[in-house]
Amino acid sequence: EIKAGNLAPFVFALALIAVFLFLAAQYESWTLPMLILMAVPPGILGALGYLMIRGYPLDVYGQIGLVMLIGLAAKNAILIVEFAVMSREEGKSPAAAAFEAAKLRFRPIVMTSLAFILGCVPLALATGASANSRNAIGTAVVGGMLAATFFAILFVPLFYDLVERGSARAGRLLNKRKDDEGNPHA
Repeated sequence: EIKAGNLAPFVFALALIAVFLFLAAQYESWTLPMLILMAVPPGILGALGYLMIRGYPLDVYGQIGLVMLIGLAAKNAILIVEFAVMSREEGKSPAAAAFEAAKLRFRPIVMTSLAFILGCVPLALATGASANSRNAIGTAVVGGMLAATFFAILFVPLFYDLVERGSARAGRLLNKRKDDEGNPHA
């Protein structure tokens, strides 16, 4: 247990790197996966806060809940970003695409998150044999999903707009610099 206790940050880092690389391959972009992974820290903070409120340590079971939470928190952000990317491909502005995606995905995100949270409440409130392990996992997931869902609904569209505008601005500056280098009399 002492040797394995030091591996938790390594496991979390590997989980985040794996999710990032899969998303980078899917979107063929480096910025959109970073945007999606920005939904993970609020979920982890929510899980840690709820564990602290309920008086549970961050043991192996809580850490299992946190690893599971990485994928679940990213799922909500993926739903919004996926629809925003499709709206951008239709020619909408970043702000319009983000708003449209948030509006279209609001109900599915809330419904799936709420169903998952309510499904984990029995884990968080379990009694009997091995209740502590179930309570730790359930508490981490319930607290983390509440925070991650709230964050995804409110802030992922905003960050999508900011990232897309920043990427477009950087692309224009890069093209301008290339044009200036190619034309010495400009």
